[in-house]
Amino acid sequence: MQQGRRGFSWEMIGDLALGRPNLGPTTRLEIYRLMQFSLRHVLEEQLGTEMADRLFREAGKTAGQAFADRLLGPLTSLSDYVRRLQTTFREYGIGIVRIEEADLSKGRFVFTVEEDMDCSGLPEMDMEICKFDEGFLAGILERSTGRPYRVTEVDCWCTGERICRFVAEVVTEP
Repeated sequence: MQQGRRGFSWEMIGDLALGRPNLGPTTRLEIYRLMQFSLRHVLEEQLGTEMADRLFREAGKTAGQAFADRLLGPLTSLSDYVRRLQTTFREYGIGIVRIEEADLSKGRFVFTVEEDMDCSGLPEMDMEICKFDEGFLAGILERSTGRPYRVTEVDCWCTGERICRFVAEVVTEP
């Protein structure tokens, strides 16, 4: 890795078997949320909520692209791809994902995620908070379909729902 600016690659995750021979590749969700929400707090304090949301989406997109490249591959058959997505989300403890709507030709999907890492179990806050997830799903779709997507959370645990629902639409404007 070069000095100075750090780019992201899957190699940054490292060799977990070598680095954590006793603890393994998992940690408790509280620790993930501790990292996520303390980082969000600092970003909001330093840059404002709008910029923090933007940065979380961009980070999610980078992560989603790497996730798709490493674990999902290209979308060749929609039904096979949905099965791979569901299995991989569950295997990695990301959440239980379902596809409510899928129209590949129009570039529109509606996803639900139950038991997601970011907000399931949090108190109601009257706002959707899954900005990282918006980017993560957009990155997955972009890398898997070759088309850019905008993903918006429309239902969230934190707004009183018991699932998170995301609408993904292909970006058509330049």
